[in-house]
Amino acid sequence: MAERAPHPVAVVGLVGGEAFGARARHCIDEADVLVGSTRHLSWFADDGGSQERIELVGDLTTMVERVGSARAAGRRVCVLSSGDPGFFGIVRVLAERLGSGALAVFPAPSSVSLAWATVGLSWDDADVVSAHGRDLEAAIARILPSPKVAVLTGPAIPPQVLGKELLARGCASRRVVVASRLGESDQQVVETDLEGLAQHHHDAMSVVLLIAPDGTAAGPVLSWGRPESGFAHRRGMITKAEVRSIVLGALRLPRAGVLWDVGAGSGSVGIEAATIAPGLRVYAVERSSEDSANIVTNAEQAGVAGNVEVIVASAPAALGALPDPDRVFVGGGGLDVVQAAWDRLPSGGVLVATFVILDRAVAARRILDELIQVHIDRGVAIGDAGMRLEPTNPVFVCWGTK
Repeated sequence: MAERAPHPVAVVGLVGGEAFGARARHCIDEADVLVGSTRHLSWFADDGGSQERIELVGDLTTMVERVGSARAAGRRVCVLSSGDPGFFGIVRVLAERLGSGALAVFPAPSSVSLAWATVGLSWDDADVVSAHGRDLEAAIARILPSPKVAVLTGPAIPPQVLGKELLARGCASRRVVVASRLGESDQQVVETDLEGLAQHHHDAMSVVLLIAPDGTAAGPVLSWGRPESGFAHRRGMITKAEVRSIVLGALRLPRAGVLWDVGAGSGSVGIEAATIAPGLRVYAVERSSEDSANIVTNAEQAGVAGNVEVIVASAPAALGALPDPDRVFVGGGGLDVVQAAWDRLPSGGVLVATFVILDRAVAARRILDELIQVHIDRGVAIGDAGMRLEPTNPVFVCWGTK
């Protein structure tokens, strides 16, 4: 007789103790093992001991192992969660360990959808950022340019810490809504401003809505070839705007991942990449301490300081300590740097390099796929007489996909 497949782990979202749908409630009632926080478990009467209860406290790894073992033993397991467990929730952890096919997910309205509902606003045009268990700098970099954003907060970064950091970073005036314990009897919805957000204590597990009065927000914008004057640099040691546009296009930036900017100079390529793809982690490798200081300044001014880490060292030696890249830009360094970076790229990774000497570009072309020359003439006024074209030095751009 064929062995019976284990029951899928039911993952049930709750709002105020309510599951959504008869099937979700059935999974709770029929579970041999019920897993949840103290608050979640308190909503369901203990049947006297036949149903094992596991509290969600401390290290999630231990909990997931117990869930996996119980399922393998043929027991029905139900994991309780707030709102939509697939939205910044427990589904990610369970799926990584057990596989998505081992789960049956029953979502409830998410805390974010409930928060927008409390103020009567649609949110299909809103951004969602999590500062709960995540890097605050990276969260701020995504919040500042957004005119309409919901931010998930937590014990390490409660709403007031978020407010203080936004004020410190010069965030423009916002309508602020702090929504806590949504759908429960002690639900709280507080309307305030950035100063009120920073000065008053709010429930750590909240959703903070930040809404720009006119629908626009100051901060980083989608940049694609900002002028050189927008960056601090040392005597022209910067990738020219037009060349930078070509480089960024050739990099085919992913939404998230790791970018090496090697021989970074002013950091213009890595910094613009971070404004385009806020999920990128940029490692700017630059041996000059003066240039490295400029990179820090430029990243702060662009609002992406949390995404850019400056490595003051020489390549290729410095590359060994970095996490493997998804994309690489080599703006300074010889063929040994290109080869070392290429060797670290995974399949599908992209490397782009620029050169001012043709021989070096031709040598790099033996590793990469493409080679072009970029020559730009810029219009310059001649008093009232008209315009002339002023040439820039030609640059060779090579790129390839691993």
